[in-house]
Amino acid sequence: MLEELRITGLGVIEDTTLPLTGGMNVITGETGAGKTMVVTGLGLLFGGRADAGRVRAQPGRAVVEGRLRLGGRLADAVHARIVDAGGEPDEDGSLLLSRTVTVEGRSRAHLGGRSMPVSMLGEVGEQVVAVHGQSDQLRLLRPAEQRAALDRFAGPEHEKLLDALREAYGRWRHVVDDLADRRRNARARNQEADLMRLGLDEITRVDPQPGEDDELKAEAQRLEHAEGLRTAAQLAHQCVAGGAEAADETPDATALLGTARRTLEAQAGTDPALGELAGRLEEAATLVADVSAELSTYLAALDADPARLQVIYERRAALRALTRKYADDVDGVIAWAERARTRLSDLDSSDELLDELDREATRLAGEVAELAGRVSTSRQEAATRFAEQVTVELAGLAMPHARIDVAVVSRPVGRAEPSLTVNGVEAGIGPDGADEVELRLLAHPGAPSLPLQRGASGGELSRVMLAIEVVFAGSGGPPTLVFDEVDAGVGGQAAVEIGRRLARLARSHQVLVVTHLPQVAAFADRHLVVAKDTGGAVTTSGVRVVEDTERARELARMLAGLPDSDLGIAHAEELLAVAAKERRP
Repeated sequence: MLEELRITGLGVIEDTTLPLTGGMNVITGETGAGKTMVVTGLGLLFGGRADAGRVRAQPGRAVVEGRLRLGGRLADAVHARIVDAGGEPDEDGSLLLSRTVTVEGRSRAHLGGRSMPVSMLGEVGEQVVAVHGQSDQLRLLRPAEQRAALDRFAGPEHEKLLDALREAYGRWRHVVDDLADRRRNARARNQEADLMRLGLDEITRVDPQPGEDDELKAEAQRLEHAEGLRTAAQLAHQCVAGGAEAADETPDATALLGTARRTLEAQAGTDPALGELAGRLEEAATLVADVSAELSTYLAALDADPARLQVIYERRAALRALTRKYADDVDGVIAWAERARTRLSDLDSSDELLDELDREATRLAGEVAELAGRVSTSRQEAATRFAEQVTVELAGLAMPHARIDVAVVSRPVGRAEPSLTVNGVEAGIGPDGADEVELRLLAHPGAPSLPLQRGASGGELSRVMLAIEVVFAGSGGPPTLVFDEVDAGVGGQAAVEIGRRLARLARSHQVLVVTHLPQVAAFADRHLVVAKDTGGAVTTSGVRVVEDTERARELARMLAGLPDSDLGIAHAEELLAVAAKERRP
Protein backbone atom coordinates (compact mmCIF):
# COMPACT_ATOMS: atom_id res chain seq x y z
CA MET A 1 0.00 0.00 0.00
CA LEU A 2 0.94 3.67 -0.20
CA GLU A 3 1.95 4.59 3.37
CA GLU A 4 2.64 8.28 2.92
CA LEU A 5 2.28 11.00 0.31
CA ARG A 6 3.98 14.39 0.50
CA ILE A 7 3.11 17.20 -1.92
CA THR A 8 5.05 20.45 -2.22
CA GLY A 9 4.41 23.43 -4.49
CA LEU A 10 1.51 21.95 -6.46
CA GLY A 11 -1.51 24.14 -7.14
CA VAL A 12 -2.86 25.59 -3.90
CA ILE A 13 -0.86 23.08 -1.84
CA GLU A 14 2.31 24.66 -0.49
CA ASP A 15 3.61 21.74 1.58
CA THR A 16 1.56 18.95 3.09
CA THR A 17 1.89 15.29 4.04
CA LEU A 18 -0.89 12.70 3.85
CA PRO A 19 -0.41 9.84 6.32
CA LEU A 20 -2.34 6.97 4.72
CA THR A 21 -3.45 3.67 6.13
CA GLY A 22 -4.67 0.35 4.88
CA GLY A 23 -8.42 0.17 4.34
CA MET A 24 -10.47 3.18 3.31
CA ASN A 25 -8.92 6.67 3.28
CA VAL A 26 -11.35 9.53 2.60
CA ILE A 27 -10.30 13.02 1.51
CA THR A 28 -12.82 15.84 1.93
CA GLY A 29 -12.78 19.63 1.99
CA GLU A 30 -14.46 22.75 0.67
CA THR A 31 -14.75 23.24 -3.07
CA GLY A 32 -11.51 24.74 -4.34
CA ALA A 33 -9.52 23.71 -1.29
CA GLY A 34 -7.26 21.47 -3.37
CA LYS A 35 -8.67 17.95 -3.12
CA THR A 36 -8.09 17.43 -6.81
CA MET A 37 -4.40 18.33 -6.34
CA VAL A 38 -4.05 15.20 -4.21
CA VAL A 39 -5.17 13.05 -7.14
CA THR A 40 -3.02 15.14 -9.48
CA GLY A 41 -0.05 14.52 -7.20
CA LEU A 42 -0.72 10.79 -7.25
CA GLY A 43 -0.83 10.92 -11.03
CA LEU A 44 2.55 12.67 -11.15
CA LEU A 45 4.08 10.24 -8.67
CA PHE A 46 3.14 7.31 -10.85
CA GLY A 47 4.33 8.65 -14.20
CA GLY A 48 1.45 10.91 -15.30
CA ARG A 49 1.90 13.82 -17.69
CA ALA A 50 3.40 16.90 -16.04
CA ASP A 51 1.55 20.22 -16.32
CA ALA A 52 3.88 23.13 -15.57
CA GLY A 53 0.84 25.39 -15.17
CA ARG A 54 0.03 23.70 -11.85
CA VAL A 55 3.46 24.43 -10.35
CA ARG A 56 3.52 27.26 -7.78
CA ALA A 57 5.67 30.25 -8.72
CA GLN A 58 7.40 29.98 -5.35
CA PRO A 59 9.50 27.86 -4.90
CA GLY A 60 9.28 27.30 -8.68
CA ARG A 61 8.96 23.55 -8.59
CA ALA A 62 6.47 20.92 -7.48
CA VAL A 63 7.68 17.82 -5.66
CA VAL A 64 5.60 14.72 -4.95
CA GLU A 65 7.09 11.99 -2.76
CA GLY A 66 5.61 8.68 -1.71
CA ARG A 67 6.49 5.58 0.30
CA LEU A 68 5.23 2.21 -0.94
CA ARG A 69 5.15 -1.00 1.02
CA LEU A 70 4.27 -4.08 -0.99
CA GLY A 71 3.96 -7.76 -0.18
CA GLY A 72 3.95 -11.18 -1.77
CA ARG A 73 4.66 -11.83 -5.42
CA LEU A 74 3.91 -8.22 -6.35
CA ALA A 75 6.69 -7.01 -4.05
CA ASP A 76 9.11 -9.55 -5.54
CA ALA A 77 8.28 -8.50 -9.11
CA VAL A 78 8.44 -4.74 -8.46
CA HIS A 79 11.61 -4.94 -6.33
CA ALA A 80 13.34 -7.10 -8.95
CA ARG A 81 12.50 -4.56 -11.65
CA ILE A 82 13.78 -1.67 -9.50
CA VAL A 83 17.03 -3.49 -8.68
CA ASP A 84 17.48 -4.32 -12.36
CA ALA A 85 17.17 -0.60 -13.15
CA GLY A 86 19.82 0.30 -10.55
CA GLY A 87 17.68 1.25 -7.53
CA GLU A 88 17.02 -0.62 -4.31
CA PRO A 89 14.29 -0.76 -1.65
CA ASP A 90 14.95 0.56 1.85
CA GLU A 91 16.19 -1.81 4.53
CA ASP A 92 12.65 -2.18 5.92
CA GLY A 93 11.37 -3.27 2.49
CA SER A 94 9.59 -0.01 1.66
CA LEU A 95 10.14 1.79 -1.62
CA LEU A 96 10.63 5.55 -2.00
CA LEU A 97 9.38 7.35 -5.10
CA SER A 98 9.59 11.03 -6.05
CA ARG A 99 8.73 13.26 -8.98
CA THR A 100 9.83 16.86 -9.50
CA VAL A 101 8.34 19.29 -12.04
CA THR A 102 9.67 22.82 -12.56
CA VAL A 103 7.78 25.89 -13.78
CA GLU A 104 9.70 25.52 -17.05
CA GLY A 105 8.18 22.07 -17.51
CA ARG A 106 11.30 20.02 -16.78
CA SER A 107 10.58 16.76 -15.02
CA ARG A 108 12.74 14.38 -12.98
CA ALA A 109 11.97 11.08 -11.28
CA HIS A 110 13.68 9.11 -8.51
CA LEU A 111 12.92 5.56 -7.48
CA GLY A 112 14.70 3.40 -4.93
CA GLY A 113 17.32 6.07 -4.30
CA ARG A 114 18.32 6.47 -7.96
CA SER A 115 17.40 8.84 -10.76
CA MET A 116 15.11 7.01 -13.18
CA PRO A 117 13.17 7.72 -16.37
CA VAL A 118 9.61 8.89 -15.67
CA SER A 119 8.42 5.81 -17.56
CA MET A 120 9.72 3.66 -14.67
CA LEU A 121 7.30 5.40 -12.31
CA GLY A 122 4.54 4.63 -14.79
CA GLU A 123 5.63 1.00 -14.99
CA VAL A 124 5.42 0.66 -11.21
CA GLY A 125 2.15 2.59 -11.10
CA GLU A 126 0.45 0.21 -13.52
CA GLN A 127 1.07 -2.61 -11.08
CA VAL A 128 0.27 -0.94 -7.76
CA VAL A 129 -2.42 1.73 -8.26
CA ALA A 130 -5.59 2.23 -10.31
CA VAL A 131 -7.14 5.72 -10.47
CA HIS A 132 -10.84 6.09 -11.25
CA GLY A 133 -12.47 9.43 -11.91
CA GLN A 134 -14.84 11.16 -14.29
CA SER A 135 -12.34 10.68 -17.14
CA ASP A 136 -12.25 6.95 -16.41
CA GLN A 137 -16.01 6.81 -16.75
CA LEU A 138 -15.68 8.41 -20.17
CA ARG A 139 -12.95 5.91 -21.02
CA LEU A 140 -15.25 3.04 -20.10
CA LEU A 141 -17.69 4.22 -22.78
CA ARG A 142 -15.23 3.33 -25.55
CA PRO A 143 -15.87 -0.11 -27.12
CA ALA A 144 -12.19 -1.07 -27.05
CA GLU A 145 -12.02 -0.33 -23.30
CA GLN A 146 -15.16 -2.37 -22.68
CA ARG A 147 -13.65 -5.33 -24.53
CA ALA A 148 -10.41 -4.95 -22.57
CA ALA A 149 -12.37 -4.82 -19.29
CA LEU A 150 -14.20 -8.04 -20.15
CA ASP A 151 -10.93 -9.74 -21.14
CA ARG A 152 -9.37 -8.81 -17.78
CA PHE A 153 -12.38 -10.17 -15.95
CA ALA A 154 -12.34 -13.44 -17.92
CA GLY A 155 -9.21 -14.56 -16.12
CA PRO A 156 -5.71 -15.89 -16.80
CA GLU A 157 -6.75 -18.83 -19.00
CA HIS A 158 -8.61 -16.45 -21.27
CA GLU A 159 -5.57 -14.17 -21.37
CA LYS A 160 -3.40 -17.12 -22.47
CA LEU A 161 -5.89 -17.93 -25.23
CA LEU A 162 -5.87 -14.28 -26.29
CA ASP A 163 -2.06 -14.22 -26.38
CA ALA A 164 -2.08 -17.33 -28.61
CA LEU A 165 -4.55 -15.61 -30.94
CA ARG A 166 -2.40 -12.48 -31.16
CA GLU A 167 0.71 -14.53 -31.94
CA ALA A 168 -1.09 -16.59 -34.62
CA TYR A 169 -2.66 -13.44 -36.09
CA GLY A 170 0.77 -11.83 -36.40
CA ARG A 171 2.19 -14.85 -38.23
CA TRP A 172 -0.83 -15.02 -40.55
CA ARG A 173 -0.65 -11.32 -41.46
CA HIS A 174 3.10 -11.60 -42.07
CA VAL A 175 2.60 -14.46 -44.56
CA VAL A 176 -0.35 -12.74 -46.25
CA ASP A 177 1.55 -9.44 -46.61
CA ASP A 178 4.65 -11.28 -47.87
CA LEU A 179 2.62 -13.15 -50.48
CA ALA A 180 0.88 -9.98 -51.65
CA ASP A 181 4.19 -8.13 -51.92
CA ARG A 182 5.80 -10.92 -53.96
CA ARG A 183 2.89 -10.96 -56.38
CA ARG A 184 2.58 -7.19 -56.62
CA ASN A 185 6.29 -6.55 -57.18
CA ALA A 186 7.23 -9.70 -59.09
CA ARG A 187 8.93 -7.83 -61.99
CA ALA A 188 11.02 -5.58 -59.76
CA ARG A 189 11.93 -8.54 -57.56
CA ASN A 190 13.05 -10.58 -60.58
CA GLN A 191 15.21 -7.72 -61.86
CA GLU A 192 16.85 -7.30 -58.44
CA ALA A 193 17.36 -11.06 -58.21
CA ASP A 194 19.11 -11.13 -61.61
CA LEU A 195 21.57 -8.47 -60.46
CA MET A 196 22.18 -10.40 -57.25
CA ARG A 197 22.90 -13.60 -59.18
CA LEU A 198 25.37 -11.83 -61.51
CA GLY A 199 27.27 -10.49 -58.49
CA LEU A 200 27.25 -13.88 -56.77
CA ASP A 201 28.49 -15.60 -59.93
CA GLU A 202 31.41 -13.16 -60.21
CA ILE A 203 32.35 -13.58 -56.55
CA THR A 204 32.01 -17.38 -56.75
CA ARG A 205 34.40 -17.53 -59.74
CA VAL A 206 37.06 -15.58 -57.85
CA ASP A 207 36.30 -17.42 -54.57
CA PRO A 208 37.93 -14.90 -52.16
CA GLN A 209 39.07 -16.20 -48.78
CA PRO A 210 38.91 -14.30 -45.48
CA GLY A 211 41.98 -12.08 -45.00
CA GLU A 212 43.41 -13.16 -48.35
CA ASP A 213 44.16 -9.63 -49.60
CA ASP A 214 46.39 -8.86 -46.60
CA GLU A 215 48.22 -12.19 -46.91
CA LEU A 216 48.89 -11.67 -50.63
CA LYS A 217 50.13 -8.14 -50.02
CA ALA A 218 52.64 -9.38 -47.44
CA GLU A 219 53.83 -12.21 -49.73
CA ALA A 220 54.21 -9.82 -52.68
CA GLN A 221 56.38 -7.51 -50.59
CA ARG A 222 58.68 -10.41 -49.66
CA LEU A 223 59.07 -11.51 -53.29
CA GLU A 224 59.61 -7.97 -54.56
CA HIS A 225 62.43 -7.40 -52.05
CA ALA A 226 63.85 -10.91 -52.00
CA GLU A 227 67.48 -9.92 -52.72
CA GLY A 228 67.59 -7.24 -50.04
CA LEU A 229 66.01 -9.60 -47.52
CA ARG A 230 68.50 -12.34 -48.45
CA THR A 231 71.52 -10.01 -47.99
CA ALA A 232 70.30 -8.82 -44.58
CA ALA A 233 69.55 -12.36 -43.35
CA GLN A 234 72.93 -13.73 -44.58
CA LEU A 235 74.90 -10.94 -42.86
CA ALA A 236 72.98 -11.41 -39.64
CA HIS A 237 73.56 -15.18 -39.79
CA GLN A 238 77.31 -14.73 -40.33
CA CYS A 239 77.52 -12.37 -37.37
CA VAL A 240 75.84 -14.73 -34.93
CA ALA A 241 77.12 -18.08 -36.26
CA GLY A 242 79.88 -17.41 -38.77
CA GLY A 243 79.98 -18.85 -42.25
CA ALA A 244 82.11 -19.70 -45.29
CA GLU A 245 82.10 -16.11 -46.49
CA ALA A 246 83.25 -14.64 -43.17
CA ALA A 247 86.95 -14.00 -42.50
CA ASP A 248 88.59 -16.86 -40.56
CA GLU A 249 90.07 -14.55 -37.93
CA THR A 250 86.67 -12.83 -37.25
CA PRO A 251 84.97 -14.54 -34.31
CA ASP A 252 81.15 -14.97 -34.44
CA ALA A 253 78.73 -14.10 -31.63
CA THR A 254 78.31 -17.72 -30.59
CA ALA A 255 82.07 -18.21 -30.15
CA LEU A 256 82.49 -14.94 -28.26
CA LEU A 257 79.66 -15.86 -25.86
CA GLY A 258 81.24 -19.27 -25.30
CA THR A 259 84.63 -17.72 -24.50
CA ALA A 260 83.04 -15.24 -22.07
CA ARG A 261 81.08 -17.98 -20.30
CA ARG A 262 84.10 -20.24 -19.85
CA THR A 263 86.21 -17.33 -18.54
CA LEU A 264 83.65 -16.51 -15.88
CA GLU A 265 83.12 -20.13 -14.92
CA ALA A 266 86.85 -20.45 -14.25
CA GLN A 267 86.55 -17.76 -11.54
CA ALA A 268 83.19 -18.86 -10.15
CA GLY A 269 84.88 -20.68 -7.29
CA THR A 270 86.42 -17.38 -6.15
CA ASP A 271 83.25 -15.31 -6.53
CA PRO A 272 79.84 -17.02 -6.99
CA ALA A 273 78.45 -13.84 -8.59
CA LEU A 274 80.55 -14.58 -11.68
CA GLY A 275 79.06 -18.09 -11.79
CA GLU A 276 75.58 -16.60 -11.89
CA LEU A 277 76.59 -14.30 -14.76
CA ALA A 278 78.11 -17.30 -16.57
CA GLY A 279 74.74 -19.05 -16.38
CA ARG A 280 73.00 -16.04 -17.92
CA LEU A 281 75.59 -16.00 -20.73
CA GLU A 282 74.76 -19.65 -21.38
CA GLU A 283 71.07 -18.67 -21.75
CA ALA A 284 72.07 -15.90 -24.16
CA ALA A 285 74.12 -18.38 -26.22
CA THR A 286 71.15 -20.71 -26.44
CA LEU A 287 68.91 -17.85 -27.65
CA VAL A 288 71.51 -16.78 -30.26
CA ALA A 289 71.74 -20.39 -31.47
CA ASP A 290 67.94 -20.46 -31.90
CA VAL A 291 68.05 -17.23 -33.91
CA SER A 292 70.85 -18.66 -36.04
CA ALA A 293 68.77 -21.76 -36.82
CA GLU A 294 65.70 -19.68 -37.74
CA LEU A 295 67.80 -17.46 -40.00
CA SER A 296 69.05 -20.59 -41.78
CA THR A 297 65.49 -21.78 -42.28
CA TYR A 298 64.42 -18.33 -43.52
CA LEU A 299 67.28 -18.23 -46.06
CA ALA A 300 66.45 -21.72 -47.31
CA ALA A 301 62.80 -20.75 -47.88
CA LEU A 302 63.51 -17.31 -49.38
CA ASP A 303 63.39 -17.50 -53.15
CA ALA A 304 62.92 -14.81 -55.80
CA ASP A 305 60.17 -16.51 -57.81
CA PRO A 306 59.02 -14.23 -60.68
CA ALA A 307 56.33 -16.73 -61.73
CA ARG A 308 54.80 -16.78 -58.22
CA LEU A 309 54.96 -12.99 -58.07
CA GLN A 310 53.03 -12.75 -61.34
CA VAL A 311 50.35 -15.09 -59.99
CA ILE A 312 50.01 -12.89 -56.91
CA TYR A 313 49.68 -9.75 -59.04
CA GLU A 314 46.89 -11.33 -61.07
CA ARG A 315 45.08 -12.61 -57.97
CA ARG A 316 45.25 -9.22 -56.27
CA ALA A 317 43.90 -7.57 -59.42
CA ALA A 318 40.93 -9.98 -59.38
CA LEU A 319 40.28 -9.18 -55.71
CA ARG A 320 40.51 -5.42 -56.38
CA ALA A 321 37.88 -5.80 -59.08
CA LEU A 322 35.53 -7.26 -56.44
CA THR A 323 36.30 -4.62 -53.79
CA ARG A 324 35.62 -1.83 -56.29
CA LYS A 325 32.08 -3.15 -56.79
CA TYR A 326 30.94 -4.75 -53.56
CA ALA A 327 32.90 -3.64 -50.46
CA ASP A 328 36.06 -2.00 -49.13
CA ASP A 329 37.94 -5.24 -48.53
CA VAL A 330 37.76 -8.96 -49.18
CA ASP A 331 35.98 -9.70 -45.90
CA GLY A 332 33.34 -7.16 -46.87
CA VAL A 333 32.92 -8.84 -50.27
CA ILE A 334 32.34 -12.20 -48.55
CA ALA A 335 29.76 -10.58 -46.23
CA TRP A 336 28.01 -9.02 -49.25
CA ALA A 337 27.76 -12.44 -50.84
CA GLU A 338 26.15 -13.88 -47.69
CA ARG A 339 23.61 -11.05 -47.62
CA ALA A 340 22.92 -11.52 -51.30
CA ARG A 341 22.16 -15.22 -50.83
CA THR A 342 19.71 -14.35 -48.05
CA ARG A 343 18.14 -11.60 -50.13
CA LEU A 344 17.70 -13.96 -53.07
CA SER A 345 15.51 -16.20 -50.95
CA ASP A 346 13.44 -13.13 -50.02
CA LEU A 347 13.13 -12.11 -53.68
CA ASP A 348 11.95 -15.52 -54.83
CA SER A 349 8.68 -15.09 -56.73
CA SER A 350 8.56 -18.50 -58.35
CA ASP A 351 5.21 -20.19 -58.82
CA GLU A 352 6.31 -22.98 -56.48
CA LEU A 353 7.06 -20.56 -53.64
CA LEU A 354 3.89 -18.55 -54.21
CA ASP A 355 1.83 -21.74 -54.06
CA GLU A 356 3.61 -22.75 -50.85
CA LEU A 357 2.95 -19.35 -49.26
CA ASP A 358 -0.67 -19.49 -50.36
CA ARG A 359 -1.10 -22.85 -48.64
CA GLU A 360 0.61 -21.54 -45.49
CA ALA A 361 -1.65 -18.46 -45.44
CA THR A 362 -4.72 -20.68 -45.73
CA ARG A 363 -3.50 -22.92 -42.91
CA LEU A 364 -2.76 -19.96 -40.63
CA ALA A 365 -6.12 -18.37 -41.47
CA GLY A 366 -7.80 -21.54 -40.25
CA GLU A 367 -5.73 -21.46 -37.06
CA VAL A 368 -6.61 -17.79 -36.44
CA ALA A 369 -10.32 -18.43 -37.09
CA GLU A 370 -10.32 -21.39 -34.71
CA LEU A 371 -8.60 -19.41 -31.94
CA ALA A 372 -10.86 -16.40 -32.53
CA GLY A 373 -13.85 -18.71 -32.17
CA ARG A 374 -12.56 -20.02 -28.85
CA VAL A 375 -11.85 -16.46 -27.64
CA SER A 376 -15.39 -15.44 -28.63
CA THR A 377 -16.90 -18.39 -26.75
CA SER A 378 -14.79 -17.56 -23.70
CA ARG A 379 -15.89 -13.91 -23.87
CA GLN A 380 -19.54 -14.87 -24.06
CA GLU A 381 -19.22 -17.10 -21.01
CA ALA A 382 -17.35 -14.35 -19.12
CA ALA A 383 -19.92 -11.77 -20.27
CA THR A 384 -22.72 -13.75 -18.61
CA ARG A 385 -20.83 -13.97 -15.31
CA PHE A 386 -19.72 -10.34 -15.50
CA ALA A 387 -23.23 -9.05 -16.18
CA GLU A 388 -24.72 -11.11 -13.35
CA GLN A 389 -22.16 -9.91 -10.80
CA VAL A 390 -22.38 -6.23 -11.80
CA THR A 391 -26.19 -6.43 -11.72
CA VAL A 392 -26.05 -7.79 -8.17
CA GLU A 393 -23.82 -4.90 -7.15
CA LEU A 394 -26.15 -2.37 -8.78
CA ALA A 395 -29.01 -3.72 -6.71
CA GLY A 396 -26.99 -2.88 -3.62
CA LEU A 397 -26.28 0.60 -5.01
CA ALA A 398 -29.96 1.66 -4.94
CA MET A 399 -30.57 0.51 -8.52
CA PRO A 400 -32.60 -2.62 -7.66
CA HIS A 401 -34.36 -2.85 -10.98
CA ALA A 402 -31.38 -2.07 -13.20
CA ARG A 403 -29.60 -4.76 -15.15
CA ILE A 404 -26.33 -4.80 -17.04
CA ASP A 405 -26.07 -6.75 -20.26
CA VAL A 406 -22.76 -7.43 -21.98
CA ALA A 407 -23.24 -7.92 -25.70
CA VAL A 408 -20.55 -9.90 -27.52
CA VAL A 409 -21.27 -9.62 -31.24
CA SER A 410 -19.32 -10.33 -34.43
CA ARG A 411 -17.36 -7.43 -35.80
CA PRO A 412 -18.87 -6.07 -39.04
CA VAL A 413 -17.14 -6.84 -42.32
CA GLY A 414 -15.95 -4.05 -44.58
CA ARG A 415 -13.64 -2.03 -42.38
CA ALA A 416 -9.97 -1.57 -43.17
CA GLU A 417 -9.16 -5.02 -41.79
CA PRO A 418 -9.31 -8.62 -43.03
CA SER A 419 -12.28 -10.90 -42.48
CA LEU A 420 -12.61 -14.62 -41.69
CA THR A 421 -15.41 -17.03 -40.98
CA VAL A 422 -15.52 -17.42 -37.20
CA ASN A 423 -17.99 -19.82 -35.60
CA GLY A 424 -19.87 -19.98 -38.89
CA VAL A 425 -20.18 -16.19 -39.31
CA GLU A 426 -18.03 -14.00 -41.54
CA ALA A 427 -16.57 -11.22 -39.41
CA GLY A 428 -13.86 -8.62 -39.43
CA ILE A 429 -10.88 -9.76 -37.42
CA GLY A 430 -7.92 -8.18 -35.68
CA PRO A 431 -5.28 -9.25 -33.18
CA ASP A 432 -7.89 -9.14 -30.39
CA GLY A 433 -10.34 -11.37 -32.22
CA ALA A 434 -13.54 -10.98 -34.17
CA ASP A 435 -15.77 -9.55 -31.43
CA GLU A 436 -17.19 -6.22 -30.47
CA VAL A 437 -18.15 -5.84 -26.82
CA GLU A 438 -20.72 -3.38 -25.59
CA LEU A 439 -21.97 -2.75 -22.06
CA ARG A 440 -25.70 -2.06 -22.04
CA LEU A 441 -27.90 -0.82 -19.22
CA LEU A 442 -31.56 -1.64 -18.59
CA ALA A 443 -32.38 1.07 -16.09
CA HIS A 444 -35.74 -0.47 -15.11
CA PRO A 445 -38.13 -3.21 -16.27
CA GLY A 446 -39.61 -2.47 -19.65
CA ALA A 447 -36.85 -0.01 -20.57
CA PRO A 448 -34.86 -0.72 -23.71
CA SER A 449 -31.34 -2.10 -23.41
CA LEU A 450 -29.18 0.88 -24.30
CA PRO A 451 -25.41 1.41 -24.49
CA LEU A 452 -24.01 2.99 -21.33
CA GLN A 453 -23.34 6.32 -23.02
CA ARG A 454 -27.02 6.58 -23.99
CA GLY A 455 -28.77 4.75 -21.19
CA ALA A 456 -27.00 6.01 -18.04
CA SER A 457 -27.22 9.37 -16.29
CA GLY A 458 -24.17 10.81 -14.55
CA GLY A 459 -25.12 9.32 -11.19
CA GLU A 460 -25.99 5.97 -12.74
CA LEU A 461 -22.72 5.90 -14.61
CA SER A 462 -20.84 6.54 -11.36
CA ARG A 463 -22.59 3.61 -9.71
CA VAL A 464 -22.04 1.33 -12.70
CA MET A 465 -18.35 2.21 -12.61
CA LEU A 466 -18.16 1.44 -8.91
CA ALA A 467 -20.05 -1.83 -9.36
CA ILE A 468 -17.61 -2.86 -12.08
CA GLU A 469 -14.65 -2.00 -9.83
CA VAL A 470 -16.12 -4.06 -6.98
CA VAL A 471 -16.48 -7.02 -9.35
CA PHE A 472 -12.92 -6.52 -10.62
CA ALA A 473 -11.61 -6.45 -7.06
CA GLY A 474 -12.53 -10.10 -6.69
CA SER A 475 -10.27 -10.87 -9.64
CA GLY A 476 -7.13 -9.26 -8.18
CA GLY A 477 -5.75 -6.09 -9.74
CA PRO A 478 -3.64 -3.31 -8.19
CA PRO A 479 -3.58 -3.20 -4.38
CA THR A 480 -4.37 0.54 -4.21
CA LEU A 481 -7.57 1.97 -5.72
CA VAL A 482 -8.21 5.72 -6.03
CA PHE A 483 -11.69 7.11 -6.62
CA ASP A 484 -11.90 10.79 -7.54
CA GLU A 485 -15.50 11.96 -7.02
CA VAL A 486 -16.99 8.91 -8.74
CA ASP A 487 -20.02 9.57 -6.53
CA ALA A 488 -20.84 12.81 -8.38
CA GLY A 489 -24.54 13.15 -9.09
CA VAL A 490 -25.47 10.65 -6.35
CA GLY A 491 -27.19 11.27 -3.02
CA GLY A 492 -29.46 9.79 -0.38
CA GLN A 493 -29.62 6.03 0.01
CA ALA A 494 -27.46 5.52 -3.10
CA ALA A 495 -24.67 7.50 -1.42
CA VAL A 496 -24.83 5.25 1.65
CA GLU A 497 -24.62 2.19 -0.57
CA ILE A 498 -21.60 3.63 -2.38
CA GLY A 499 -19.91 4.15 0.97
CA ARG A 500 -20.75 0.59 1.98
CA ARG A 501 -19.33 -0.83 -1.28
CA LEU A 502 -16.15 1.22 -0.96
CA ALA A 503 -15.72 -0.03 2.60
CA ARG A 504 -16.14 -3.58 1.35
CA LEU A 505 -13.47 -2.96 -1.28
CA ALA A 506 -11.22 -1.67 1.49
CA ARG A 507 -11.21 -5.09 3.15
CA SER A 508 -8.96 -6.42 0.37
CA HIS A 509 -7.46 -3.19 -1.05
CA GLN A 510 -6.18 0.15 0.07
CA VAL A 511 -8.85 2.62 -1.06
CA LEU A 512 -8.42 6.40 -1.44
CA VAL A 513 -11.65 8.34 -2.02
CA VAL A 514 -12.08 12.03 -2.82
CA THR A 515 -15.72 12.82 -2.05
CA HIS A 516 -18.28 15.53 -1.28
CA LEU A 517 -20.71 13.07 0.28
CA PRO A 518 -20.83 12.66 4.08
CA GLN A 519 -22.56 9.29 3.60
CA VAL A 520 -19.41 8.06 1.87
CA ALA A 521 -16.94 9.81 4.19
CA ALA A 522 -18.57 8.21 7.25
CA PHE A 523 -17.28 4.77 6.19
CA ALA A 524 -13.61 5.83 6.23
CA ASP A 525 -10.93 4.14 8.31
CA ARG A 526 -8.98 7.41 8.08
CA HIS A 527 -10.49 10.80 7.32
CA LEU A 528 -8.27 13.51 5.81
CA VAL A 529 -9.49 17.09 5.37
CA VAL A 530 -7.97 19.53 2.88
CA ALA A 531 -8.26 23.00 4.43
CA LYS A 532 -7.70 26.29 2.60
CA ASP A 533 -5.86 29.20 4.23
CA THR A 534 -6.57 32.64 2.77
CA GLY A 535 -5.02 34.63 5.61
CA GLY A 536 -1.81 35.49 3.74
CA ALA A 537 -1.10 37.14 0.43
CA VAL A 538 -1.26 33.77 -1.33
CA THR A 539 -3.95 31.12 -0.86
CA THR A 540 -2.54 27.82 0.37
CA SER A 541 -3.97 24.48 1.42
CA GLY A 542 -2.90 21.76 3.83
CA VAL A 543 -4.14 18.34 4.86
CA ARG A 544 -4.89 17.13 8.39
CA VAL A 545 -6.31 13.97 9.91
CA VAL A 546 -9.62 14.43 11.75
CA GLU A 547 -10.94 12.09 14.42
CA ASP A 548 -13.76 11.90 16.95
CA THR A 549 -15.38 15.31 17.49
CA GLU A 550 -13.47 16.98 14.65
CA ARG A 551 -14.66 14.32 12.28
CA ALA A 552 -18.28 14.78 13.33
CA ARG A 553 -17.94 18.55 12.75
CA GLU A 554 -16.51 17.91 9.25
CA LEU A 555 -19.42 15.62 8.39
CA ALA A 556 -21.83 18.24 9.74
CA ARG A 557 -20.25 20.80 7.44
CA MET A 558 -20.66 18.42 4.52
CA LEU A 559 -24.29 17.69 5.50
CA ALA A 560 -25.52 21.21 5.98
CA GLY A 561 -22.62 23.61 5.77
CA LEU A 562 -22.91 24.19 9.56
CA PRO A 563 -19.93 22.60 11.35
CA ASP A 564 -20.99 24.10 14.71
CA SER A 565 -24.65 23.13 14.54
CA ASP A 566 -25.66 20.81 17.39
CA LEU A 567 -28.30 19.23 15.20
CA GLY A 568 -25.84 18.74 12.34
CA ILE A 569 -23.23 17.20 14.66
CA ALA A 570 -25.85 14.86 16.12
CA HIS A 571 -26.82 13.77 12.62
CA ALA A 572 -23.13 13.25 11.74
CA GLU A 573 -22.54 11.16 14.87
CA GLU A 574 -25.54 9.01 14.00
CA LEU A 575 -24.15 8.54 10.49
CA LEU A 576 -20.75 7.55 11.90
CA ALA A 577 -22.34 5.03 14.24
CA VAL A 578 -24.29 3.42 11.41
CA ALA A 579 -21.15 3.26 9.23
CA ALA A 580 -19.09 1.75 12.07
CA LYS A 581 -21.68 -0.96 12.53
CA GLU A 582 -21.78 -1.65 8.79
CA ARG A 583 -17.98 -1.90 8.57
CA ARG A 584 -17.83 -4.77 11.03
CA PRO A 585 -17.18 -8.08 9.21
